[in-house]
Amino acid sequence: MLAGIAAIAYFALPYFGYELNVNYFSESKATCQQRLNDCSKNLVQQGTQNVKCDFMCVDPKLIIKKN
Repeated sequence: MLAGIAAIAYFALPYFGYELNVNYFSESKATCQQRLNDCSKNLVQQGTQNVKCDFMCVDPKLIIKKN
């Protein structure tokens, strides 16, 4: 069911003037992995009470963009 919705969206979005960035996940994987590694280092150093991590690795605005 989810695959069907994704397929319909993939073909319908260009009709409405939007473009899917299909390379987004492969391009942003290294950056996201680095952020998670930095967060884990901070967790070890600061403990669980004071650590502040940004787990927002996926930005929907960069996956689907207006032409």
